[in-house]
Amino acid sequence: MGRYRRVAGLLAGAGAGWLMSGMAVGHELDAPAVDVLGHYDTAVGSSDAASEGSVTAKRIETRPVLRPGEVLEFVPGVIITQHSGDGKANQYFLRGFNLDHGTDFAINLAGMPVNMPTHAHGQGYADLSFLIPELVSGINYRKGPYFAENGDFASAGSVGLRYADSLPTNNATLTLGNFNYRRALLAGSPDAGDGHLLYAFEAVGNDGPWDHPSGYQKLNGVLKLSQGSKSNGFNVTLMGYDGKWDSTDQIAQRAVDRGDISRLGTLDPTDGGRSSRYSLSGSRYADFNGGRYEIDAYAIRYSLNLFSNFTYFLDNPVQGDQFEQADRRTVYGIHPRVTFVGKVGSFDMLNRIGLQGRFDDIDQVALFSTQAQNRLSTTRDDKVREGSLGVYAENATQWMSWFRSVAGIRADYYRFDVNSSLAVNAGKVGDHVFSPKLNLVFGPWTKTEYFVNFGRGFHSNDARGTTIRVDPKTGLPADPVTPLVKSEGAEIGVRTEIIPNLQSSLAFWELKLDSELLFTGDAGTTEPSRASRRSGIEWTNHYVLPAGLLVDLQLAWSRARFTQSDPAGDNIPGSIQRVASLGITWNPGEKWFIAVQQRYFGPRPLIENDSVRSRSTNLTNLRMGYRVDKTWQVRLDIFNLFNRKASDVDYFYASCIRSDTVGANATAACQGPAGTRTGVNDVHFHPVESIGGRVSVTASF
Repeated sequence: MGRYRRVAGLLAGAGAGWLMSGMAVGHELDAPAVDVLGHYDTAVGSSDAASEGSVTAKRIETRPVLRPGEVLEFVPGVIITQHSGDGKANQYFLRGFNLDHGTDFAINLAGMPVNMPTHAHGQGYADLSFLIPELVSGINYRKGPYFAENGDFASAGSVGLRYADSLPTNNATLTLGNFNYRRALLAGSPDAGDGHLLYAFEAVGNDGPWDHPSGYQKLNGVLKLSQGSKSNGFNVTLMGYDGKWDSTDQIAQRAVDRGDISRLGTLDPTDGGRSSRYSLSGSRYADFNGGRYEIDAYAIRYSLNLFSNFTYFLDNPVQGDQFEQADRRTVYGIHPRVTFVGKVGSFDMLNRIGLQGRFDDIDQVALFSTQAQNRLSTTRDDKVREGSLGVYAENATQWMSWFRSVAGIRADYYRFDVNSSLAVNAGKVGDHVFSPKLNLVFGPWTKTEYFVNFGRGFHSNDARGTTIRVDPKTGLPADPVTPLVKSEGAEIGVRTEIIPNLQSSLAFWELKLDSELLFTGDAGTTEPSRASRRSGIEWTNHYVLPAGLLVDLQLAWSRARFTQSDPAGDNIPGSIQRVASLGITWNPGEKWFIAVQQRYFGPRPLIENDSVRSRSTNLTNLRMGYRVDKTWQVRLDIFNLFNRKASDVDYFYASCIRSDTVGANATAACQGPAGTRTGVNDVHFHPVESIGGRVSVTASF
């Protein structure tokens, strides 16, 4: 084992730290790491790319989060928003992408994938409503398709979240806030034999600032049994989540301008949803002479019923355009892998081989026309069996004291079996893809490393789109789409600590997609779009000052364009261009602590010719806390400190609202029977929440 530690330490930047990270089982090798006040591991020698890093629990607990998914904003360049009710998956933005609810952004929690393929609301749907931030012991992030362990949905990036095996103390927290927000959390980790039994139970209620209260209710629980050491042990985790809510979805700008509703109003107060997620997962790991083996296995039972209305009265002038998306599935998965260390000649090497298998048994993935959540007609109601098998291998070699390489190859095979309510759209399809990877790391010289990364990746497409022959909504012929969409990325970057107490990284990147294939949930079809190319610059800084002061500054710029010309234009709608984040944390380790976080994401094109753009959004959040004694702590969180009236998300499309059909604003575009209306093109937006405060009292025992 001593030799293993020495080699792992030497090759820490070649993947040893990540091997036991959140994308694996949450146990790290006994390799040396540079720790900056316990907040980050983004130091020289810790990564294979300039845009790779990790965040510790000490950092996570300092920042307020309006929704659980916002913990991902610790990943530089990531923006988390919402365009519907609290129980719906967040909207993700990164590296020139509006990632919708998770496409091209792989998220993993406790060894289980969060993204759902062939989902009723959109491909790669990743709902983190079941996340309990207080249990997160670390976040590992990687950007770009440069890493063999990351497969589907990881072209823009991937994130692994780890749950702790044990907590320093047992805790009971009660939180109350305006908009009828309330939360109770009980968590602890008593001894259980040679290990710990981690438990957490959470209840949340929230109405939000909306004119029509959201009535969000969530029950959430975690039980995790862990035993053994970092070199030999296991854990078993049981999770359960139930949520229901009423939604204030995106609204047409003209409805606010005319005074039909306020900017916090709704055009269909019957929108909403309910969702549940139950999982059982386990991990086993052990060192052996010259290596280590690990295996993760999981089973997930998931359901969603989501009611939305984005076009109001465009398609159905009488009953409205509300629709229901229903998803019921059981997911099974396994991820065994083994690591060998040794020498070839005088070169130290680390080799990894792994297999990732997943099977989604989808009992129902359906689309219905509804009115006030009552079903009117069926657009499609399908059953899908989707299986995937990925095999990867990776070699890390220390060629010289100042040069190492990480070379990998990944092969994935997918099989789709669609049993459609429209027989002509049923069928079976298979596809495969190979993804080579190469990372070159030079240095360190004067506490500075240089990176060159290349990789190919992919995302799977909705299985229903691969067998489609007839559009289920229009009845017109439809062409099937490519099952697996390839991506190719490259990056050069630098990471340095040449300035004392400052960790800084700079990355220049490019990513190409063969096609921006998107599933259109309200139509029940998959629409292929053109090939695209994105490029950008990211600059990340963590600066530690005396007396417990930490400053984070993160800047990102990106350019996104379709590469095939079209009269409509070459801009990719919704593609994020500028992101900035500034965080200042003061935590001297005594009574008081305070953190201020400001994040900005700039205007985005809403249509291909860039003639309509969104506005920028600039929000400031504040956390202040006071440690009364070892038992009691009081915390105040304020969100949208300056009460900005901005948007969480913006779209541009045609719709018909009531005032388009009668009165002074009536227009011919919203007259006539069903199927004949063209609608009014307009910006549709979901506003950020108004200024809000939450007070938390925590007792540790």
